[in-house]
Amino acid sequence: MENSNTEKILENVPAINVKEENGQQLVSARDLLKNIGLSTRFSRWVEQNFGQFEKDVDFTSVKTFTLVNNGAKRELQDYAITLDMAKELCMMARTEEGKRIRRYFIEVERRWNDPQEVIKRGYAYLQNQNLKLTIENKDLHKQNSLLAADNEKMKPKAIFADAVSVSDTPILIGELAKILKQNGISTLVIDGKTYAMGPNNLFKWLRANGYLISRKGTDYNTPTQRAMKMELFKIKEGTHVSGDGSVKITKTTKVTGKGQIYFVNKFTKIA
Repeated sequence: MENSNTEKILENVPAINVKEENGQQLVSARDLLKNIGLSTRFSRWVEQNFGQFEKDVDFTSVKTFTLVNNGAKRELQDYAITLDMAKELCMMARTEEGKRIRRYFIEVERRWNDPQEVIKRGYAYLQNQNLKLTIENKDLHKQNSLLAADNEKMKPKAIFADAVSVSDTPILIGELAKILKQNGISTLVIDGKTYAMGPNNLFKWLRANGYLISRKGTDYNTPTQRAMKMELFKIKEGTHVSGDGSVKITKTTKVTGKGQIYFVNKFTKIA
């Protein structure tokens, strides 16, 4: 019997969209006016009937659009009204159409409050929340993994930088080549050609890039004026006694702590 009565209520009722938003059932005021048998202009109908209702409780202002003759969209004022307000407006219309639609809203509300429907909505809400949490957890896990990978990648460089920044002991260029390899720099490029990282090739790269003097002579492989101003190198002078008893002055180019950090950072950027 209940199903039969329900079908009768729903017979010949115009399709009025009842949407759910934040746990409320809402209806378009314009849609309602079109279907309750009144010919009143929308703005006047609102002025005459909305005064006894509370804004932002029973209804909220919204915008809708309609197509005009040239195909363009024209903005229209509309209101999202609660189902309770819609039922009252139907009664206030005092029309057969209004009575019929009011009964339709009552049936929609009855179905909405049916225990099975309440359980379904609750289950759907929980599923949605679980999905959000799953996505958020995946995003956090991904971010943590990336941060951990970055930390591991940067750890050798950080330890190296901390160590050399407090050290006043310069190192040989051959030792710098070893440090660069330990920091993942296995190759270098000179004049467009790729070479393996090593002492001889690093000397060649430093000459090609203006850090060491490339001109043959007593200053060969010593720092350029620019490199000295940057405090990348120090020159250690010594003496060497040859077989014939003559004494020669030797110059050894060494890389300062500042220079070590500079070249590790430079080659890391290049890589």
